[in-house]
Amino acid sequence: MLLLEHWLHISPAYITPILDLLCYGLAYRYLGKDFLITALFSTLCVSLFYKVWEFFPFMLPNLSDHMLLAAILGGCFVGIGVGMIVRQGGSCGGDDALALVISHLTQWRLSRCYLFTDLLVLGLSLSYIPFSQIIYSLITVTVSSNIIDWMQKIPIKKSNV
Repeated sequence: MLLLEHWLHISPAYITPILDLLCYGLAYRYLGKDFLITALFSTLCVSLFYKVWEFFPFMLPNLSDHMLLAAILGGCFVGIGVGMIVRQGGSCGGDDALALVISHLTQWRLSRCYLFTDLLVLGLSLSYIPFSQIIYSLITVTVSSNIIDWMQKIPIKKSNV
């Protein structure tokens, strides 16, 4: 989205829904209607939750002077959050749906699919973002993709109730 905004000067307000719809269209074709319904519901929940948090004052410490720590913690939060949603059959957005489709078609581990798409985007982003800034994103996507994989492997305990 930001890459297209930078090079084509098209607002993310227009790019984001188009890219999400394309990814969800692929997901519908390869993962089915049930996935699409769950994914759309989880996407709406993420947006709603985000909107609720906008009403609260900023509560986390500013880590802009500690980029490595911010990259690692960001990767942990993204990995855990996305991992929980994907584990339940949902999706946070079109990029998740795309990674799930790639995993379905290639039989790659989901973490590898996330890392593949993220590295592709970061590689293209080098056309306008210096490597010194991209390195932290590389750390974040590496941490998050590994945590997503770990979240998928946690055994589910069934209740006796």
